[in-house]
Amino acid sequence: MTAALRVGGLVPLTTLDFPDHLACVLFCQGCGWRCRYCHNPQLIPTCGSEERPWAEILAFLEQRVGLLEAVVFSGGEPTLQSALLDAIAQVRALGYKVGLHSAGIKPKLFRQVLPLVDWVGFDVKALPEHSAAITGVDGSGPANWKSLDYLLESGVDHECRTTVHWGLFDAERLWELAQRLQRRGVERFAVQCVRTARMLDEQLADSRAPYDQQRLWERLDRLFPAFMLRG
Repeated sequence: MTAALRVGGLVPLTTLDFPDHLACVLFCQGCGWRCRYCHNPQLIPTCGSEERPWAEILAFLEQRVGLLEAVVFSGGEPTLQSALLDAIAQVRALGYKVGLHSAGIKPKLFRQVLPLVDWVGFDVKALPEHSAAITGVDGSGPANWKSLDYLLESGVDHECRTTVHWGLFDAERLWELAQRLQRRGVERFAVQCVRTARMLDEQLADSRAPYDQQRLWERLDRLFPAFMLRG
């Protein structure tokens, strides 16, 4: 018997997590990285205390047919679960489009999922050489950027986003990251300012933006056809 997808949470309605679509978000349980600013640390373990049975999730989606347009698989890291492929097939059979939020932790697994989804929100943690300081995992940077290459090659609609804690980034490092993404062919880029109310690393200091941040946002807006700042 195939294992069911482990879901640690559900947002029943959102207009933000799949552009131009009414969607719900399923937060898949489990993540292989330990990002210091993670605001969903309860989703990191393979098993969670707030998991919801897949049958319950499916029943919810059946009731929302015709009301919602899409289902977004977020995390945690959804591509780490082998049950994701069957879950996507069941969601598609109900007529939904499928979105994916991922950091591409395992590039081969990420690549397998790409043909099955309509849109990807891809988390670029940092430049490859700087990523381990955020994720706490050696080799995370090359994996993250290898998956980015697979995404860009796939032709799947997407945006790239980077969560910024100013204790882990500075303006020049973010600008360098953005330039490298632009050279890779990224056209839609979002900066997400960290939420400090709850973070995995409780010792991480408050995130204080650089004094010239407005100039940085203006430079980024000129660099990409679509740039979004999310606070």
